[in-house]
Amino acid sequence: MPADGDSGPPSLRQLTLLFLKLGSVAFGGPASHIAMMEEEVVARRKWLSRQQFLDLIGATNLIPGPNSTEMAIHIGYIVRGWRGLLLAGVSFILPAALITVGYAWTYVTYGTLPQVKPWLIGIPPAVIAIIASAVFRLGRASINNRDLLILALAIVVAVQLGVGEIIALLVGGLVGMIWLRCADKLKSRSSLVILALIGALSTITVHGADGSSRAAASLWSLALYFIQIGSVLFGSGYVLFAFLEGGLVSHHGWISQQQLVDAVAAGQITPGPVLSTATFIGYIIHGWSGALVATVSIFLPSFIFVLLLNPVIPRIRESAWTAAFLDAVNACAIALMSTVAIELARTNLHTWQSWIIVLTALILAFKFKVNAIVLILGSATAGWLLN
Repeated sequence: MPADGDSGPPSLRQLTLLFLKLGSVAFGGPASHIAMMEEEVVARRKWLSRQQFLDLIGATNLIPGPNSTEMAIHIGYIVRGWRGLLLAGVSFILPAALITVGYAWTYVTYGTLPQVKPWLIGIPPAVIAIIASAVFRLGRASINNRDLLILALAIVVAVQLGVGEIIALLVGGLVGMIWLRCADKLKSRSSLVILALIGALSTITVHGADGSSRAAASLWSLALYFIQIGSVLFGSGYVLFAFLEGGLVSHHGWISQQQLVDAVAAGQITPGPVLSTATFIGYIIHGWSGALVATVSIFLPSFIFVLLLNPVIPRIRESAWTAAFLDAVNACAIALMSTVAIELARTNLHTWQSWIIVLTALILAFKFKVNAIVLILGSATAGWLLN
């Protein structure tokens, strides 16, 4: 690995080792994963500028698929071309897939998941500190005027009121683009316009349809199903759960409700992308070959989307209107990361042990700039000892 602060393109080996490391310890969901990547590739290694990283976040949020995995693929493509794209993406996915298939083997063989919960108690407080630190660093770069600050706060409020993340992001980007380009004409009334439009988002819902019927699960049908999921999935792991429940359980009948719950649990207690849940499900349905097919199929669209999108990102900055749109989307993306931290705090900070861990992690992250991976491992150990 290059030393902290090294600039210049990394070797393929350095790129691979970094994302294998991140994929092995990246607990906490996409916001946490992206925060870790920002610390490693921007703050420490300086492979990308902060503006480049922010533009990647904005672009990634506009396409379906797992955001953190697509960020890894984007980074690999920028620093080392198509070889970097493949190595960074596969390296980030591989640890989660291997751990999850191990869980699946244990589950099928013994009928239960491994008992790792005691080590996971301390991780959510550390994740809150990691996300908060990244929001602060990225927010200083992306939310650099009053208009963008108001937009970001409006997005936070809208999501807390139940607005879907992708709707908030897209509408926030469009409204923000118009606002930034016409700020002089709108003047003082612009803030009210933004808040009113974002507030109106709470009336919008998105419905999907699945006309599939029950049939035996062949490897081909398994591949087609997970390619479809990877091509249209926006949002968090909870959105993935809704997709899988409607398709795998209700329509196809390939697995039971309890098996789905256990598969999602396996994805949640595994570092790396939560879409490794597909690996677990594939193993239940078709063993080792099913695990491989499901994993490749659900992540394949992300590689294709990034390969198509990445070359045009610099051109987005060349147009005043599209640059304003990207600035607005970046601000909205930071707001969405903030809502993740808020939700994690609301659901996990209920004991004195969790408060001790989160406050300690915040001090270490902000004052002493402790590495996110060290925070995760240290907090996991502290959680086990304190509980």
